[in-house]
Amino acid sequence: MAAEHQKSRESSKRKRIHKQEYEGKGSISKKPKLNFKQNNSKTTSGDSRRKYTKNVPKIPKRDLHTHTKKQDEVADAKKLGRLRSKELAEARKKKRKKHYSLEQELALLWEKMRRRNISKEDRSRLVSEALDKMKGKISEIASSHVSSRVLQTCVKHCTPDEKHSVFMELRPNFIFLASNTYAVHLVTKMLDHAPKEQLAEFISSLHGHVASLLRHMVGSLVIEHAYNLGSANQKHALLFELHSPELQLFKDSVVMKEKSLQDVISKLQLQRSSVARHMASVLQPIIEKGILDHSIVHRALIEYLSIADQTSAAEIIQQLSGSSIVRMIHTKDGCRLAMLCIRHGSAKERKKIIKGMKGHVSKIAQHKYGSMVLVCIFSVVDDTKLVSKIIIQELENDLKELLVDQNGRRAFLHLLHPNCARYFGPDDLASLSFSVPSLSKKCESDVDGTMENNITSEGDSSITSIHFSGGGKKESLLRRQELLINSGLAEKLIDFCCEIVHSLLRLNYGKEVIFEVARGGADGVLRATLDEKLRGLHEAIASMAALPKLDEAAEEHILEQFHSSRAIRKLVLECPDFASILWDKALRGKCDFWCKGHSSKVINAYVESTNPAVKELAKGELQSLVDGGYLTLPQSKDTSKGSKQ
Repeated sequence: MAAEHQKSRESSKRKRIHKQEYEGKGSISKKPKLNFKQNNSKTTSGDSRRKYTKNVPKIPKRDLHTHTKKQDEVADAKKLGRLRSKELAEARKKKRKKHYSLEQELALLWEKMRRRNISKEDRSRLVSEALDKMKGKISEIASSHVSSRVLQTCVKHCTPDEKHSVFMELRPNFIFLASNTYAVHLVTKMLDHAPKEQLAEFISSLHGHVASLLRHMVGSLVIEHAYNLGSANQKHALLFELHSPELQLFKDSVVMKEKSLQDVISKLQLQRSSVARHMASVLQPIIEKGILDHSIVHRALIEYLSIADQTSAAEIIQQLSGSSIVRMIHTKDGCRLAMLCIRHGSAKERKKIIKGMKGHVSKIAQHKYGSMVLVCIFSVVDDTKLVSKIIIQELENDLKELLVDQNGRRAFLHLLHPNCARYFGPDDLASLSFSVPSLSKKCESDVDGTMENNITSEGDSSITSIHFSGGGKKESLLRRQELLINSGLAEKLIDFCCEIVHSLLRLNYGKEVIFEVARGGADGVLRATLDEKLRGLHEAIASMAALPKLDEAAEEHILEQFHSSRAIRKLVLECPDFASILWDKALRGKCDFWCKGHSSKVINAYVESTNPAVKELAKGELQSLVDGGYLTLPQSKDTSKGSKQ
């Protein structure tokens, strides 16, 4: 019995040892050992699950009612905290701001008075109530962000008596308010609605402060606003603040008579150098700060360049040349400044100006004054590759919009027919020849030694082709060919005109572009290389004219429409090739039908033509119409007028 018990103990011991060896060396074995007994596997997994979950504490089930109650308490505590912090901030603002409670009341009134659906009576009542609350404190609260807006609305809608009371209360503090970030809007609003007497009083209050305010980013806005609203005498009074302290003593005696700074200096016998030094000391900080958007600054710079010496003028032009030119060309004087920088600047400075226009060329071309800057670039700059890469490329992207725009077409018309009085007014042509006197003298002295070599063989000593006032060295025709032909602009112009010939001929501004393109430009600049394409454009126009006239057509026939009939008439007079194509395609045998109305001008152009071939072409058919009184023979005055370019 004891022996059997000992034997069973040894066998169980061997089993335990075998199991321990199996568990310890299971990772060493190469083959995985599969357990096919489901009962053993279940017990093993259960044992391991119990092994790892033995010491994990049990989580009690949540009480939803208790949980939501705690959340509500936390939310209430947060709300109370926010309210306390808000009350604390309000208390601090009341201590810091003297009229904080008044501003809160005014803000509530402002929300009501600025609505669109409010009646005039209710608005005037609210405005009067707000002004009564602010009475005696307007100058103190005008520099506040909220109160300034309330005052602007009150000034806009109040009565003249209330406006006068506000003006009188603000008058002692105009200079301070003009340089405040928020009050400046109130000052400009008051100037917009001020009568002449108040405007004159405000401008007189600026005496002695114009130069300092122009150097201020905010104060300069007020000076510019007053300058634009003022009369001619008031503008001169503001400008005299920048000229010289000596002129302040005589401004009343000279402001009515002399308008040019040079005339004032010569009349009062002042020293030009002292005036120039004072103006340089005033304008230099303005240029350095970049306050170049205002017309009064542009005018002052123009007057300074008219009296400055060569070195000072060259320094100003060098400082202005660059991307800042784009901010100046929206005014007449700013446009002239840009032209002076282009005309008198070096090649490096011109390159800066052109690169500064990158991305803005289309907008500049559509501006009244900006378009003249592009015209000046086309007339002066010799680096046609740079001009083509930046300016021409951007113009090509907006051809459809620019060709029918009053100002946008100017750059193209100048390339096709430069300095034509038909497209450019006297002021525009004068601005193209504008120059700096001191730099012009320098250029004259440079070319004096070469004058004799430039006299023509006929003995003509005209020097109009020499750029005394700076400019390019290339001939005008060569520069135009490079900008039109080499850049590919001319080919795109012709293709575009062929695509929309119907609409271009009918538009007031588009007809002039298609006329210049179809005739090949002045001096035949397009005919040498693009004659075939021009012939295609002529045939496109003639095909439009050959279409039959419909009684119930939505649009007038191209020969009877006002603008298109005049454009075709000019083409017949100035382009013999087009005249022959139009006659063969559209008019031969149909002159009796088209000899009345606006279309008679086209028929009459064959009679008025100075080209013998064109006259001979239509003589046989038109003679009977002349004899019948349907067409009139040209007189000498009309002939010279019709052939004018």
